[in-house]
Amino acid sequence: MSRSLTLARFALSFPPKAHLRLMTCTRGLNVRSAPSSLTGAKTSPVWQRWSSRPRLWSSQRSCLGFSQQCYYSTQEAEKPPEEEPLHNIINDTESVEGDFSKHEFQAETKKLLDIVARSLYSEKEVFIRELISNGSDALEKLRHRLMTASGDAAQMEIHLQTDGAKGTFTIQDTGIGMNKEELVANLGTIARSGSKAFLDALQNQAEASSTIIGQFGVGFYSAFMVADRVDVYTRSADPDAPGYKWSSDGSGLYEIAEASGVQQGTKIVLHLKEDCKEFSSEDRVKDVVTKYSNFVSFPIFLNGRRLNTLQALWMMEPKEISDWQHEEFYRYAAQSYDKPRYTLHYRADAPLNIRSIFYVPEAKPSMFDVSREMGSSVALYSRKVLIQTKATDILPKWLRFLRGVVDSEDIPLNLSRELLQESVLIRKLRDVLQQRVIRFLLDQSKKDPEKYSRFFEDYGLFIREGIVTTQEQDVKEDIAKLLRFESSALPAGQQTNLMEYGSRMKAGTRNIYYLCAPNRHLAEHSPLL
Repeated sequence: MSRSLTLARFALSFPPKAHLRLMTCTRGLNVRSAPSSLTGAKTSPVWQRWSSRPRLWSSQRSCLGFSQQCYYSTQEAEKPPEEEPLHNIINDTESVEGDFSKHEFQAETKKLLDIVARSLYSEKEVFIRELISNGSDALEKLRHRLMTASGDAAQMEIHLQTDGAKGTFTIQDTGIGMNKEELVANLGTIARSGSKAFLDALQNQAEASSTIIGQFGVGFYSAFMVADRVDVYTRSADPDAPGYKWSSDGSGLYEIAEASGVQQGTKIVLHLKEDCKEFSSEDRVKDVVTKYSNFVSFPIFLNGRRLNTLQALWMMEPKEISDWQHEEFYRYAAQSYDKPRYTLHYRADAPLNIRSIFYVPEAKPSMFDVSREMGSSVALYSRKVLIQTKATDILPKWLRFLRGVVDSEDIPLNLSRELLQESVLIRKLRDVLQQRVIRFLLDQSKKDPEKYSRFFEDYGLFIREGIVTTQEQDVKEDIAKLLRFESSALPAGQQTNLMEYGSRMKAGTRNIYYLCAPNRHLAEHSPLL
């Protein structure tokens, strides 16, 4: 008689590519593992990490979207997992042709290099985010060219490579590339008139930096935070364009030479400083890419393995997203195992460009969650690149129970793209999002009163906090519409709102009497009655 064993499998700390399944193990059956809906890769049921939070998932869709059962024999279980073939375009085929021509950085660029290397960024790891964003921009330019002109379609990818032995970090894109003039213009100068005055202002007043982002392309210079020398190999997408090598140690000079064996696009090699060799570690780079660039539109490979596999749901049309996709994304964004109680997918182009998704967790918050001094749990992105994991400035504090993402191209960032600049636009964004959430909750209270009553029972303290902490009277009145109360005229457990209560009042009645108490029983037996 065959024996059957059922195992529950889990992933630790909910990584983006976690695999959580219910598996039935039966003797004599071969392995049958279906591809993941997120990665498209076949996964082994054996060599996975185990969770400190055991939870049994059904054979239907699990918390990361794996609906298939996996059957395997005890003999097959001992076989090592099949690995995907590596895909890496980075190689050392480039060679310099002729002599280098030496150039001096523009005076303003020298100042910028010094600012970037010494004080601009609070975390050195963000250079990876900046270089990936530049690669994505180059691919987007090529994509636009191919759409508007005839040309062969190319693989649009970003590849990263780490080499601990050499102490290097390499990034290569297959984008539009650069010719010699563009190399000088983009990497040797700041291509804008009046830039010297702008940089002088940058050194003297913080607010000046808020307008430089996106106009000067300073992200490339972040490489000099971690590198003693930076080599750039590039070849333009123009027909028969030659390749070039650009090299600098950031001291004030750079050199350019024609090079052979250069692939279309741009390859940047960072020779890391002694105290920055951590970025030649695959695991360290993987963590940074997952943190900042998990939703970049183009595939990102690290040492031949695909990293970014998640879709940026907030950029999609709401009608194109299934409930299951929302559940899956909620669990990723909230780092949680429950389901969203409510989902608000909000998009707007005026008065601000906003792409956002908000979730209300199904799980009831603990008293610690309610009382602790915590900020927003909503992440802020700009063009699908992470700016802040917990953006405290874009939502009022009383809405801290929300989980999700806000993406806006209009938010004013400082030069390092790490901090929001408090401004009229930020206040406008905060007001727009607050009003939209209030209107959504009010609509839900009318659509399904019973479900909303359960929500208010769990999250009512946050709503009351909003009444107390909000300064604007009109917003207070809007939040008040979300409040629910028990009434002596209604059975125990049944709630009402101010609008319904007022509609039941007798003509001529002008006063509403209320009593604050921990529960209905204590209120009914209060000596004040």
